[in-house]
Amino acid sequence: MSYTGPEFAPHQPRRSPLRRPLTVALAALVPGALLGWGVYAAVGAPGGDGGTDRAAAAGTASPAPAATPASPATGTRPASPRDDAKDPAATPAAPAPASLKGKVVVIDPGHNPANFQYPTEINRKVDVGTHWKECDTTGTATNAGYTEARFTLDVAHRLRDLLQEQGATVKLTQDGDREYGPCVDERARIGNEARADAAISIHADGSAAGNRGFHVILPGAVHQGAADTRAIVAPSADLGQRVADGFGRETGTAPANYLGGGTGLVTRTDLGGLNLSTVPKVFLECGNMRDAQDEALLTDGAWRQKAAQGISEGIVSFLRG
Repeated sequence: MSYTGPEFAPHQPRRSPLRRPLTVALAALVPGALLGWGVYAAVGAPGGDGGTDRAAAAGTASPAPAATPASPATGTRPASPRDDAKDPAATPAAPAPASLKGKVVVIDPGHNPANFQYPTEINRKVDVGTHWKECDTTGTATNAGYTEARFTLDVAHRLRDLLQEQGATVKLTQDGDREYGPCVDERARIGNEARADAAISIHADGSAAGNRGFHVILPGAVHQGAADTRAIVAPSADLGQRVADGFGRETGTAPANYLGGGTGLVTRTDLGGLNLSTVPKVFLECGNMRDAQDEALLTDGAWRQKAAQGISEGIVSFLRG
């Protein structure tokens, strides 16, 4: 049975004066509590693995690490290792060695295989500035008859090929195509007229047995007659040091043990090919043909290739500065 009518309405308790303010406060707190719970559930309770499990179940990545706080002194975030990391693909490749295009090298193979057939001509005196000297000589030879002239021409050809491969223009003072010579003054003149960036005269010594090793002859300061080496002394010394370094490194041979004080460098003012040069120039004595151990090297084709490689490296280093 039901009862209706005002007289049977349920008793309505008297409202407290604080009820409305509490309701408003609860209404404001509930959304904040729900939001906090949502963050708690997403991150996971301390000490638990709920957050990790949910992330894995959802196929999402782990949360990113918190940002590094700003430096109080500068207000900027300290650099992290990731800040300084370089993209390997963005790193420029090392530049290729510069071509020697435009550079001129004059190679002077010492003596001439046919000089011995022209004694009158090669003994003719020419002016080298400080004095008069023979046009040229026959050069030396090993005890077995391998001549210096054959040796120098072979090394010159190998050296020419190496320098041309790198773009240099190479000129030889003689290529076995002359009856004799040329004379020492003409050898210098060929380099001067070519305006060579570097010139080198290749030789082998004829010293006593037991004297071993190579040495580079540098021009001394000369200013007399037709000779004036003052402008080329310094660059020639640089060229000579680089040739000595490359030659010794590639051939594995030591500087001469009989002159130069172990440096492999000797300065002279009596050689027409140097006195009359106006371009950086040196002489290289590759070894002693009269010593059995040096002879074994000088007569070996593989060693001569190493010699040419070492000379080339020295010249290239000089030309590239």
